[in-house]
Amino acid sequence: MTGVFSLLPEGRPGLLAVPGDGPSYPAAGRTPPAEPDLLLDRIAACGLRGRGGAGFPAAVKLRAVRDAAGRPVVVANGEEGEPGSVKDRWLLRHRPHLVLDGLRLAASVTGAARGYVHLSDGQAEQAVRRALAERPADVPVEVVRTGHTYVAGEETAVVRRIDGGPALPTAKPPRPFESGVGGQPTLVANVETLARIALIHARPDDAAEVAGAHLVTLSGAAGAALVEAPAGTHLKVLADLCGHGRAEAVLLGGMFGGLHGPGWRDLPCDHDGLAAAGGALGCGALHFLHPEDCPVAVAAEAVTYLAAQSARQCGVCVSGTGALARTLTAVARGEANDDTTSQLRRWSERLPGRGACGLLDAAARTVATLLTHFPDRVDAHRGSPCRACTAPLPHDGRRFTVRVP
Repeated sequence: MTGVFSLLPEGRPGLLAVPGDGPSYPAAGRTPPAEPDLLLDRIAACGLRGRGGAGFPAAVKLRAVRDAAGRPVVVANGEEGEPGSVKDRWLLRHRPHLVLDGLRLAASVTGAARGYVHLSDGQAEQAVRRALAERPADVPVEVVRTGHTYVAGEETAVVRRIDGGPALPTAKPPRPFESGVGGQPTLVANVETLARIALIHARPDDAAEVAGAHLVTLSGAAGAALVEAPAGTHLKVLADLCGHGRAEAVLLGGMFGGLHGPGWRDLPCDHDGLAAAGGALGCGALHFLHPEDCPVAVAAEAVTYLAAQSARQCGVCVSGTGALARTLTAVARGEANDDTTSQLRRWSERLPGRGACGLLDAAARTVATLLTHFPDRVDAHRGSPCRACTAPLPHDGRRFTVRVP
């Protein structure tokens, strides 16, 4: 692991620069008690968006839970399924009080009667339990351990696991804000989202800066790093910081945002900018492809991993991800025929939105962006594989896996 870096100006509030995340942070005597309506208005005004992947406005989600019928429940979701992301586990291990403060504030805003911390990482669990013992939350908080899978952090899977079932997605509607844990309206919030709510409350004058910054996990052949980047930071800056300046492409948002080729350096690290370019920030994980990396091989490995991680509850996901993985692997091996590209394009257009979670969408987007940004590389594999594609393609996500710093 290369390290942990903050690109925020010195002295500015950030999740990587919190001075001592002990039981006194934020110090109760130095920060005003939460005024729920005021805090909610502040979250809305600064435009804080969820950090779990979809980038949904945090204030909208909080209001929906607050206004639903029943006694709300709040959940800190720290199960990050993307193998290329480490931010959530890092926060739970090193900033547990900040996350728990955010959970406490979310409970105050929504009127929740109880809270949960949902995670799979053993070191994170120890840190959270220690933090709860040092300074108990205002509402009862239970730590729920789950198995680590790609889909275990999906919000309906989180609810299902807390209710005693397997961490597998369920059909929607209802969504958790309507009927979640125990049938009550439930806020399932990513731990970075909650940590930023705590900072917004502690530093209201800096709310816009806090809301605009992102924790980003960078990886690739040159190494990996966890970086806090201010709003609008270009991907070139992030790549150069960690030795990825030679990269020719990037896999965005873990495996959710797709591949991007020429022009990636000028893309901003934010939801709207990447969406406008046909990508997605997702969980904030960026995997850089260097000249020796083949985008066909990278896409095939990603889709093969996703197919292996399917919850196997939706027939269309099982068959769709399987077909994409097999066909893309055939392309990588030089075994594709003239109809293969058209078949892949057709599937990538028809499959999104048909599964119970975003796994099928991620696989389809990876294929679609490969065909859009690297058609020449796909064509070059007709008849024979490139050197990078001759090795067996693993299905365990090892290429994308990053160790927690």
